[in-house]
Amino acid sequence: MIRAILYSFTFYLVSALFLVLGSWLLLAPRAWAMALLSAHGSTCVWLLEKIVGTRLEVRGHENLPRGAVLVASKHQSAWDTFALAPLLHDPAIVMKRELMWIPFYGWFSAKCGMIFVRRKAGPSALRRMAKDALERAGAGRQILIFPEGTRREPGAEPAYRPGALYLYERLGLPCCPVALNSGLYWPRRSLARHPGTIIVEFLQPIPPGLSRKAFAERLERAIETASGALIAEAAKSANPPPIPKSARRHLGI
Repeated sequence: MIRAILYSFTFYLVSALFLVLGSWLLLAPRAWAMALLSAHGSTCVWLLEKIVGTRLEVRGHENLPRGAVLVASKHQSAWDTFALAPLLHDPAIVMKRELMWIPFYGWFSAKCGMIFVRRKAGPSALRRMAKDALERAGAGRQILIFPEGTRREPGAEPAYRPGALYLYERLGLPCCPVALNSGLYWPRRSLARHPGTIIVEFLQPIPPGLSRKAFAERLERAIETASGALIAEAAKSANPPPIPKSARRHLGI
C-alpha cells in the first residue's frame, strides 16, 4: 500500500508537470502534442514498474494493421486511458465530451484531435462521432474506442454499447480487438496497485463488411474470451493479484 500511495502521488505530480510545463505545445503543431501524450504514457508505465513492480507485456502487436484502423479495447482501469496510446500510431481516442472542459487535460485532448461524444445526445452523438472518426481516419490515424464505454471490473458481465458497431459500419475499416487484464493490477475506484504483469493482447483483426450482428458477436467473443484467459493466467501466476468475485464466478476459478 505504501508503494501504491507513493506511485499515486508520483503519477499525479508527473502528469501535472507534463501538462503545465508542456502547455506551450498547445500552440505548436498537433504532432508535437501527440508526442507529449505518448511520452507521458510511457513514463507513467515505466514508473509503475519501478515503484510498484507492475510490468507491461504486449502480445500480438503484429496483428495491428498499418494505417487507419478501428481499435476496440476492453476497458478495466484508468491505466488503459494513458498506457494504450504509446502502443498505437497517432491514435484518436473516443472519449466523453465532459472531459474536454478539464483544464489542461481537456485542452490537450482537443489539441490532439480526440473524438468527443455527448452521451446524452442519442443518435445525433453517434452521427457526430462517426463524422469526426471519418475525418481522423482519412488522415491515416487509428481510432481507439472502448466498446463498453466505461470501466468494467475484471470478469463482470459484458455490457457493449452501439458506438463500436456504428463506427465499424461507417468507417469501412478492419477492427482490431484488444484484450487486457489491467483491472487486476490497477483496480477501478481504488488506490491499490499490485505487482505483476499487465498484459495487452492485440487480437486478429476483424475484416470490414460483416453484418452488424455478425460483427457484434465476433467482437464480443474475441475480447471476452481473450480477456478471460488473461485473468485465468494471472490467477495461476506465482504471485497472483486479488481476483474479483465477479471474475471467479464468471470464469470458475
